[in-house]
Amino acid sequence: MSFAKVAEYQKRGAVHFHAVIRIDGPSGGDTPPPAWATAELLTDAIETAAAKVSVDGPVIDGRAHTFAFGRQLDIRTIRSADFNGGQELTERAVAAYIAKYATKGAETATGALDRPLKFVAELAQFDISDHARRLIRTAWTLGARKELEELRLRAWAHMLGFRGHFSTKSRRYSTTLGALRDARAEWRRAQAAAAATGEHETDTTYVLAHWVFAGTGLSDTETWLAASLEPAPGTEGEPTA
Repeated sequence: MSFAKVAEYQKRGAVHFHAVIRIDGPSGGDTPPPAWATAELLTDAIETAAAKVSVDGPVIDGRAHTFAFGRQLDIRTIRSADFNGGQELTERAVAAYIAKYATKGAETATGALDRPLKFVAELAQFDISDHARRLIRTAWTLGARKELEELRLRAWAHMLGFRGHFSTKSRRYSTTLGALRDARAEWRRAQAAAAATGEHETDTTYVLAHWVFAGTGLSDTETWLAASLEPAPGTEGEPTA
């Protein structure tokens, strides 16, 4: 099994996850899964895992907390008909499916902040909703508690206390993040080298295929300027010093 997951902020400030989960063949995503690996079997496995998995949380005022998935679990089978009018289901189409959730941060969903706070008093100068202000202030207050120190809530108060990665994936799902970083670094080196040598290669050809009539003659300003440059009557051909 392999997966790709993104975290999305809801309007109320809670974080929920969108994940694409698939069963790969013996050689990974390039080969089809065995016949017994049906969408129904995968759905049952996801429901079972979500109901049983839990993580121990901090102990606050003598009370132990546990994190688990809630009851809101919406599992939908991704089929080729969901993309491109029933055409081939490509990795690019699936990537586009989850990319829209990856671009919605706390500042767009709840009207919160896009940078960390140094002091909680800074909240007074920001034009944010009362709901977002309360969430940030709560994270800041809880961050002062000794038993919650390792959660670094003050450093992540602007993100409503959430400090997880917005996107994670299994190693076998598509390319690795390391490969993407290497490709980006190589591209930047090539751009820097081209700038240093003055060479800018491009394969892009711009074609202007739409024309619009703008007008003829001179504008009022241009007409006045042309008239002011004409020689005065009787001075044509006179020598100038």
